[in-house]
Amino acid sequence: MARPSGCVVDDQEYDTMKTAFSRTLCALALGAGLSAGLVAQAQSLSAEDQIKFRKAGYSFMSWNMGKIKAQVIDGSVAFDPAQVEAAAQAIAGIANSGMGALFGPGTDQDAGEQRTRARPELFQNFPDVATLGNNMNRAADNLLEQAKTGDQAKIRAAFGELGQTCKACHDKYRAR
Repeated sequence: MARPSGCVVDDQEYDTMKTAFSRTLCALALGAGLSAGLVAQAQSLSAEDQIKFRKAGYSFMSWNMGKIKAQVIDGSVAFDPAQVEAAAQAIAGIANSGMGALFGPGTDQDAGEQRTRARPELFQNFPDVATLGNNMNRAADNLLEQAKTGDQAKIRAAFGELGQTCKACHDKYRAR
C-alpha cells in the first residue's frame, strides 16, 4: 500500500507503522475482552506469539503516547486536535482490548525469538496487576475524553495521569 498523500513520515517509517498497526489489530482481535472463550483463544497461541502480540500492543500505545507528548507536552509538533484525539482513541482501544489474556502460561519467560521484560512477580500477583491494569484503562478512557474537548491543559493533565499508571506497573513488574 502506498503512503497517503500529505503523510508526514517517510516510506520506511510508514511501513514500520503499518506493521505495528497490523500486529496491534491482531492483538485487539485476540484480546477484545477477558471472557473465558477469549482467554482460551489467546492462550491457544504459543507463548512466543502471546509475547509478540502484547509487545506490539504496548509498542503501538507508546508510539501514540509519543505523538500526544510531542503536541501537548514538548510542543515539538504543532497541536492538531484531530491527531491527538486519534492517538488517544488508539491508546484507549488497546488499553481496553483485554491484553491481559496475553499473559498466559509460559509467557513469564523468553519464548522462541521473543524476549519478555515482565518480571516473574507479575505472574504471582494477578490481583494487583488487574488493579493496575484497570487504573490504566480508566486513565486511557479519561485521556480520550479530554482529547475530545481539544483543551490542551486537560489533555496534558490526563496524559500525565495515564503516564503515572504506566509507571506504576513498570516500576513493579517490568524488568529494566
